Amino acid sequence: MLLIMSAQLFFAFMNLSVKILNSLDEPVPTLELIAVRMAITFTCCVIPDPFLGPKGVRLLLVSRGLCGFFGLFGMYYSLKYLSLADATVLTFLNPLTTALAGYLILKEAYSKREAAAAVCSLLGVILIARPPFLFGVNAHGNDSVVNATPMERLRAVGVALVGVCVGTLAVISLRAIGKRAHPLHSMTFFSLWCVIVSSTAMIVLEVPVVYPRKWSWGGMLLFIGFCGFLAQTMITTALQRETAARSAMGAYLQVIFAGLLEYAFFGTVPSLLSLVGAGIIVVAAVWVVVTLEEGRGLLQGRDSGIGSDSDSDLEVAAESFKS
Repeated sequence: MLLIMSAQLFFAFMNLSVKILNSLDEPVPTLELIAVRMAITFTCCVIPDPFLGPKGVRLLLVSRGLCGFFGLFGMYYSLKYLSLADATVLTFLNPLTTALAGYLILKEAYSKREAAAAVCSLLGVILIARPPFLFGVNAHGNDSVVNATPMERLRAVGVALVGVCVGTLAVISLRAIGKRAHPLHSMTFFSLWCVIVSSTAMIVLEVPVVYPRKWSWGGMLLFIGFCGFLAQTMITTALQRETAARSAMGAYLQVIFAGLLEYAFFGTVPSLLSLVGAGIIVVAAVWVVVTLEEGRGLLQGRDSGIGSDSDSDLEVAAESFKS
């Protein structure tokens, strides 16, 4: 959970940089951003057999790479026409879909407590983002407004939702791989397929390459790659050790980081609803972590006094923890 929470900070910095590059007079194309970021990630991934991966998980690695590309594209594209908060809130539909997919596909445990915490956290995200169709067009007050037509915003939301759905399969692929492959194998396939697909799409769609006109632009592109690599390393390592449901819960903290960065760089002052939403997210995340620790404590407590009946007592403890 600590790895997942730390990764959200780097994801928030990465998305902020993408937002700034999208606001230039000549915005950097989404496909170019993905190609540059993933080329940096691929360069940082030094591991044996990077192109094929270990036997037995190669199809899963390909699935992780392709699905991860569309999930990333949905986020980057939506940042063109949506505010950072609005784009972030759409990605937080992913924890709900990921937890449900983990339960249905991987048969992972998904308790009522986790479901309740996920719904509460989603409520917190909605209070922070305050989408106009629920709170009205003036809900953000002094928040930064993105100049986009209703059709562009609708298209951005649609692309983001497709990215959420396909990105869910990427997370499920990571969970299915587990520890059968090194985390860098997953990142290598992810970055490689992103570079291949984005570069091919730019050629086919004749998307022009925007070259940095200032050193700060180039530095921001490198910063996106650096943050993306660190965040992806942390999240990939964490997903090998934690269930999809609990991993998805930690991702809700990104919306808090996004709000803080919007205030620091765009002067957006958090409203009372934003503070309430942030509090709900933190409480829900802490609740999930405490629940996990209580379950582990139950198992350890049973184990400390079991004597010769260790196997049966551990089974009882496990069943109690599951219930």
